[in-house]
Amino acid sequence: MPGKLLVLEGVEGCGKSTQLQILYAALREHRGMRQLQQRGLIPRILTTREPGGTELGLELRQLLLGDRGEAAMASRAELLLYAADRAQHVEELIKPALAEGCWVLCDRFIDSTVAYQGYGRGLDLALIEQLNQVATGGLVPDLTLWLRLDAEVGLARTRQRGRADRMEQADLAFHQRVQGGFEALAQQQPERIVAIDAMGGVDTVAREIFAVVEGYLQQWYAPSLTA
Repeated sequence: MPGKLLVLEGVEGCGKSTQLQILYAALREHRGMRQLQQRGLIPRILTTREPGGTELGLELRQLLLGDRGEAAMASRAELLLYAADRAQHVEELIKPALAEGCWVLCDRFIDSTVAYQGYGRGLDLALIEQLNQVATGGLVPDLTLWLRLDAEVGLARTRQRGRADRMEQADLAFHQRVQGGFEALAQQQPERIVAIDAMGGVDTVAREIFAVVEGYLQQWYAPSLTA
């Protein structure tokens, strides 16, 4: 049985990276998941991120998010670098893992490109869809958990962490457009994208995420879990 790709998405400061690690730890301890692993149905649970899920991706991440001083990056160049990172990521890590039956938990994927480069930068959405198709070979997440948070609140959280990366340094208007992009995607694809209220505390958000994922686990593997 093919594995499952679960993605956490959201604006800067929504807590998705933290929640991904909490979800990973919770799944490793979950009775049903351990039962499926013992039966060889889910060999492993992997965590990864975009950009930077491969060795090439780490170099691209530095280009995309590192401090470039006064050297501006053209929006189309940014889009193509993200597509290159994704193509390598899917080919090298994600598709082989899914073929083995593994679960892959990914910090950002195709929806971030639509939200950031499409709605945020104003690039053509049809072009972005084509590039995502090329980069992924048509791969779509089985479940996307969108941590819904007001962009201004998220940016305030990032400032508390200290130095901001290149994307976090963009103005509030840009991040509000990105937020609007995620909202539009959630409305367009409710069968795949589940909204999670990210305003609460870390533990509260984690419980909501796990409840959703546990429900899908039961749905996807029901015959094996009840056998």
